[in-house]
Amino acid sequence: MTHARGATCFILALFAWMAVFPTPSEARNPIRNAFFSTYPIAVNTQLDDLPSNGGHCGVCHFNFDGGGARNPYGLGVQIGINGGLSYVDAFLAIQNDDSDADGFTNIVEITDVVNFGNTPTFPGLSQSNMGSTSNILLAEVEPYLTPSGGTDTTPPEVTISAPDGGENLSAGTFQTINYTATDASGISYINVYLSEDGGASYKHVARNEAPGSSYSWFVPNRPGSMNRIRVEAHDNAGNSGFDDSDADFTITGVPAGFVPTTLRDMDLSGTQPHEGAILDDPGASCASCHGNYDSANEAWYNWRGSMMAQAARDPFFFACMAIAEQDAPSVGDLCIRCHTQSGWQEGRSVDTSGGLLNAKDRQGVQCDFCHRAVDQNYVEGVSPAQDVDVLANISPLPLQYGNGQFINDPAPLRRGPYADALAAHEFVESPFHRSANICGICHDVSNPVFVQDSPGDYSPNTFDAEHPDMDVRNMMPVERTYSEWSQSEYATTGVYAPQFAGNKPDGIVSTCQDCHMHDVEARGCNDGNAPLRSDLGLHDFTGGNTFVPDIIPTFFPGEVEVVQLQAAKSRAVSMLQKAVTLEVTPETFGVTVRVTNETGHKLPSGYPEGRRIWVNVSAYDEAEQKVFESGAYDYETGELLHDEQVKVYEVHPGLSPALAAAIGFSPGESFHFVLSDTVYSDNRIPPRGFTNAGFEAIQSPPVAYSYTDGQYWDDTSYHLPEEAVLAVVTVYYQSTSKEYIEFLRDENTTNSMGQDLHDAWVAQGMNPPEMMEQLSVPVNIETAVEEFPQILVNRLGSNQPNPFHQTTTIRYTLAKREQANIAVYDVNGRRIRTLVNGVQEPGDLSLPWDGRNDEGRDLAPGIYFVRYRVGSDLFWRKITKSSK
Repeated sequence: MTHARGATCFILALFAWMAVFPTPSEARNPIRNAFFSTYPIAVNTQLDDLPSNGGHCGVCHFNFDGGGARNPYGLGVQIGINGGLSYVDAFLAIQNDDSDADGFTNIVEITDVVNFGNTPTFPGLSQSNMGSTSNILLAEVEPYLTPSGGTDTTPPEVTISAPDGGENLSAGTFQTINYTATDASGISYINVYLSEDGGASYKHVARNEAPGSSYSWFVPNRPGSMNRIRVEAHDNAGNSGFDDSDADFTITGVPAGFVPTTLRDMDLSGTQPHEGAILDDPGASCASCHGNYDSANEAWYNWRGSMMAQAARDPFFFACMAIAEQDAPSVGDLCIRCHTQSGWQEGRSVDTSGGLLNAKDRQGVQCDFCHRAVDQNYVEGVSPAQDVDVLANISPLPLQYGNGQFINDPAPLRRGPYADALAAHEFVESPFHRSANICGICHDVSNPVFVQDSPGDYSPNTFDAEHPDMDVRNMMPVERTYSEWSQSEYATTGVYAPQFAGNKPDGIVSTCQDCHMHDVEARGCNDGNAPLRSDLGLHDFTGGNTFVPDIIPTFFPGEVEVVQLQAAKSRAVSMLQKAVTLEVTPETFGVTVRVTNETGHKLPSGYPEGRRIWVNVSAYDEAEQKVFESGAYDYETGELLHDEQVKVYEVHPGLSPALAAAIGFSPGESFHFVLSDTVYSDNRIPPRGFTNAGFEAIQSPPVAYSYTDGQYWDDTSYHLPEEAVLAVVTVYYQSTSKEYIEFLRDENTTNSMGQDLHDAWVAQGMNPPEMMEQLSVPVNIETAVEEFPQILVNRLGSNQPNPFHQTTTIRYTLAKREQANIAVYDVNGRRIRTLVNGVQEPGDLSLPWDGRNDEGRDLAPGIYFVRYRVGSDLFWRKITKSSK
């Protein structure tokens, strides 16, 4: 190091408190000096000087002159200093880490000059990232990337004592793997693997574990009798050795719920557990640069209050998952992979109840996950070149975006929408992060336990086996928000919607990000030299949830900031108020209410259970007394009153008679969503660009309701009493219903989450609905008016009589001339009588059934089901035949 360089560094060091590593010279003194004071063995080595750059800063920076992006080791040092550590303590805090993921800890790379011929080596550089270096000749760096040329070439001696063959282990319990691992150079770390095929192949159970003599293993719900464990030990000289169980042992699966599912039923494509990165803790790694400088626009503040950040703290998530696990063991794995990718890809979803998740996992859908996400569809010249190697290691690749089948780069390369970011870490521009496709990873959800037999009809796969083709279109749909967008006008030409568009000058919104991360003018980090952008995506991820932000502090008081949660709630209220346009037309009979969907998906969309929108119509007389109300809500009890004219927009899945009979369940609408194989009704309003064919293709058609192609609104007529002179119409949204809250409480036999959620719901005020829009119009009701033509809607009415002995009359409505099918099924789901199968004229129709099958044989008394299918609409009714 030259004297002039050192003098400059000394002066600039006076301002070190302003930022970490902001300039080349500051990095060299005092931080550079602190490094060599901590590790004097590295002085006068390649970590100190190289021929083309003496006194370089390559230990921490990609730019060997210092400044700019830090390599992974330098980034770890920065995080420690920003967290309040001294320079020396920041180095010591990460010395047992493997910053560059080359298999050697930092302390080995820096200080072990005994066991290797080329040490010390650069603890932040590897073959995968050395191309990011500058102001240095690569030929001078390459020999010092990874320790090699050691004198110790003997692998560790490893011996497994348990399980070593013949044991019978229960899934869902902790079992101890006992082993010994010895080596003259010392054991650095161990990896643990499981084979389910007698040792023919192995998959990770744990990686980079501290050495010892035992490992506490949570046995996965993968029953079988050909299991073996492998313990692989790595020594400090870069050698590895392993031992396997001598013989097979048995894993006994957890007791079946209503269906005997296992983890194999949840196996999907994409990055697998222990294949991706160990994700950074956002609070430790991201907030220091992306937070605490502009709460209105910065990523940290807005993300931290969002439901993305709360996805693994959401009490609904845990209460719902408890019942799902009761119904179908191991299905929680499907939930965890989208609610906390950290917990899932680091192997903690093996306890599918969520019991192994830690505080970092509860950060939900977090920064390091999204910014390592890789598009499964590589486009040469568009996608980052680094994606090629990542995708080459994924087999099979996902067929579609959905079901949490993500691909995550194990290397610490952050991806984002800009090529000119001023970042302390490696980054690359990624078009994927401007695309709605990245949202589709988790905002299309399907149940892989089912296959589609025909449109709208699903049956279970073989249990304890993965889905036959991994095609989400061949699974039972649960959520279709992304696909709904893909079939909308937003996904093609875009839509003029300035209320959502933020800083976009043309007001056109197209992608999910345009509305849920609207553009703002701001800097992406706290460095004043960072570009001031006019199109910075606000990391608020705002949806419509106004309830959960209120109750999360009750469950995790030390992990959240109330002010951030309440800011997110306020944004959600604003989003809801933009989501609909309300029109009220006075009529001689009352009013016609039009609700227009202004969103890019169904209204409402997303998780189906409990979420709803409804119309409240109140009419007043001359004395301002209420004389009529439809859609009344009781704020004292939390109940929506279902009058004859009420309009509620929601979806009702449930169980078909055939599945219900097979598993001993009641058929019909149900909140047991993991068991649902049928959608009984779905009248949610589609978005602009809707076509019936398009939504049928994505498994999200209207059911028991009709919308014409191109329709993105719904009209409802309300008949008011003649004394009404004023109508007040309000559209309400509710995140969840009382019925669903009580279901989660009453059906939970596993833990207290249902009761805890119910108690929090009561304390919060029972999730009062949010007003989306309200209009008042004067009305003049005429008592004698012309008959208005009846608007027909497909439906299946009740049969009379019911129960019946000899003959019952089945009533149904056909909205338009088209093919209709009406058939009778027994409790085992077998079709026994076809009553209608052909084109019929529209109208209110009826037909008799004499209790006989297609062969004319009189059927025994019991329970039967009528199924009415017309277009995409499907209806079921239960009929009881009595003995007399």
